[in-house]
Amino acid sequence: MRNPYQPAWWTNAVVYQVYTRSFADTSGDGVGDLPGIIEHLDHLSELGVDVIWLSPIHQSPQYDNGYDISNYRRIDERYGTEEEFDRLLAEVHRRGMKLIMDLVVNHTSDEHSAFVVSASSRSNVSRDSYFWRGPRRGFAPGEPGGEPNNWGSIFGGSAWTYHPGTEQYYLHLFSPHQPDLNWESTRVRQRVFEMMNWWLDRGIDGFRMDAINFISKRPSLPDSPVGAGGMFANGAPSFVSGPRVHEFIQEMMRAVFAYRDADYLVVGETEGVTVDEAVLFTDPLRGELDMVFQFEHMRLDHGPGGKWDYLPMDPADLKTVVNRWQRALSDRGWNSLYLGNHDQPRAVSRFGDDDKYRYESATLLATLQHMQRGTPFIYQGEEIGMTNAGFASLDQYRDLESLAYYGIATRRGISPERILATLNQVSRDNARTPMQWDDGPNGGFTTGTPWIDVNPNYRDINVQADRTAEKSVFRYYQQLINLRHGSKAVSLGDFELMDPGDPKLFAFRRRFGDEELAVLCNVSGEPLPVPQYEPRHRLVLGNYSDPGDPEMLRPWEARIHRLS
Repeated sequence: MRNPYQPAWWTNAVVYQVYTRSFADTSGDGVGDLPGIIEHLDHLSELGVDVIWLSPIHQSPQYDNGYDISNYRRIDERYGTEEEFDRLLAEVHRRGMKLIMDLVVNHTSDEHSAFVVSASSRSNVSRDSYFWRGPRRGFAPGEPGGEPNNWGSIFGGSAWTYHPGTEQYYLHLFSPHQPDLNWESTRVRQRVFEMMNWWLDRGIDGFRMDAINFISKRPSLPDSPVGAGGMFANGAPSFVSGPRVHEFIQEMMRAVFAYRDADYLVVGETEGVTVDEAVLFTDPLRGELDMVFQFEHMRLDHGPGGKWDYLPMDPADLKTVVNRWQRALSDRGWNSLYLGNHDQPRAVSRFGDDDKYRYESATLLATLQHMQRGTPFIYQGEEIGMTNAGFASLDQYRDLESLAYYGIATRRGISPERILATLNQVSRDNARTPMQWDDGPNGGFTTGTPWIDVNPNYRDINVQADRTAEKSVFRYYQQLINLRHGSKAVSLGDFELMDPGDPKLFAFRRRFGDEELAVLCNVSGEPLPVPQYEPRHRLVLGNYSDPGDPEMLRPWEARIHRLS
């Protein structure tokens, strides 16, 4: 394992997430595949990224687009063959990049052999591989209201599904097709660790671990206070960063990585984690995760009713959150830096202006992200400024969570027009439309019928057009990545927020040794005076083609100055 007292290789690295299903299809079946990724590796190499994060390609019934895994050691035939995966891995390594795999071990598919065996009988030796409970006292098995507790699924409804064959309920924090593994079982943990070792032996370079801080539940599985969700409360206090989560992760790191010479990357998705908990997860002396995905900045446009209760975000709140995380993990731990992924709307539509100032706001957001201390993650399409889907009909949506929300909202009497407007803002499908490669049919994604509609703006926004445009988001990302690779002030330097109370100015400094950089960003569509205290030094990078007025920032203008 690495020396915890030395900066790790990924402190100046950039990661690119490939959502395989929507990246590139070579077979014509409308679903992205491994040969499609291979065909576009040069695009990623030229962008300058160091690591490719591959969303799940394991065998799966695809109820949740691969986050319901039925066989962890097989490639799903929709995506390709075992030989094609080995070729992909070799081609990634040949270009000097690394490949990490998405790994879902909080839950499996209900078609996984372990769940089938567990569900076969109450007396089966593997029954405790999952959470099985009888009905609440006073209720008959299967009777409405008899769920073992009042936890709600993250996708809506109860977190418990009744199994008539054994007259008990099983727990699923997500879909009923995704039963939760019981990490209290030594057998479960050993099988997970064996599988992880199998993948590392195959040559991959690490993992992004889905919902990893949900793996430890309070053993009594107590009721949670009922909140805005109605009869079902989320139950989060009993499973978010639960009582044994650090113990389980430390055990995982010892069993999987301790004896290996190579330096791997392990990233944890940790919904609900606080800054104090993130320090514990990522402090290198504790032997846990290298970094975590926190969600505090992802909730800034959530109203009292949660994700589906959309409220416009205040940029000042984003500054506050960024500053808190930058400061908290400055001495111990490490930040992941992201504004979008497969579970979030498109960043430029969410945080910027995807109409009049699409180029300017896309590059400004990239500046804010890449110039912080931490490891940046680019989600496919961000490097060309892809926008939300803009679907006009519910029939165009495929996302399990979005369709579940439609059903819940309809029962609450919300109009279809309002539901569709909400989906257009926050649905996960906004980020899952096919990658837009050119202005040909289906944006060059497939010769067949795509599994989900291509964004109608693909004729104007696509890789081919952007890379040759005068205003190229791709080229700007290249310059940001090159700056990170060459500057210790960017990769390791201190972070100092300037003017925290200004609602339009997002400004900060990065400093390492004698090198100091100032980042000035106008997060608005109106001109903004440059702060009087800011010295005028050499412009290293900006998202306007000319220097402009040194006293004034233009709409969505970003500038990086070298101060020494």
